[in-house]
Amino acid sequence: MARPRSFDRDHVLHAAERQFRTSGYNGTSVDDISAATGLGRGSLYAAFDDKHGVLLQAMTEYFARLEQLPKVLAGPDEGALERLHAYLLRAAVNGVPLAADVPPAPDRAAAACFGAKMALEVGASDPEVKRLANDCSSVVVTAVAECVRAAQRNGDIDPDADPDDLAHLLWTIIRGIDVAGACGHSPARLTSIAESAFALLPRPRHH
Repeated sequence: MARPRSFDRDHVLHAAERQFRTSGYNGTSVDDISAATGLGRGSLYAAFDDKHGVLLQAMTEYFARLEQLPKVLAGPDEGALERLHAYLLRAAVNGVPLAADVPPAPDRAAAACFGAKMALEVGASDPEVKRLANDCSSVVVTAVAECVRAAQRNGDIDPDADPDDLAHLLWTIIRGIDVAGACGHSPARLTSIAESAFALLPRPRHH
């Protein structure tokens, strides 16, 4: 079989991810992916087998980007609460940014978490997508839990609170904010939800 013409694999996967996040898996055709990536159908099939193969590779690349989150939330214990606050606000207003080498998301719905979006659409019937989506959520929850632990060590969050429970709660609220944003709520409303979530974090009893 002839080899597909040379292409930037990461850029192709980023462009495919953008298309899937904009129009969903079922709403995206191979021709849509071809138009978004600049690769002909033959090259796409040779490189990724089929549309499902493109999705799995795009989700894998997305997960690799998410793995940078622990570095964003890491740092001195005394700054942990502020890092958590800043992350919540960024996630509320911006969602999960697209890769830098493709145009920005056309609306807040397209900035929703790629893993969560695909889990909702096809995860129930696609174990590979479900596994990748779980990997995506796990890396976020783990990073947030570590930041909560740092804030607990600094005396900013109740030391008796379960950091994993709080991390799952915040992750669920952030994903809920994705839905609110997709429904057209304003950035001000999304910010207000994030601020309310932050205010609910249990503080030490002496505060």
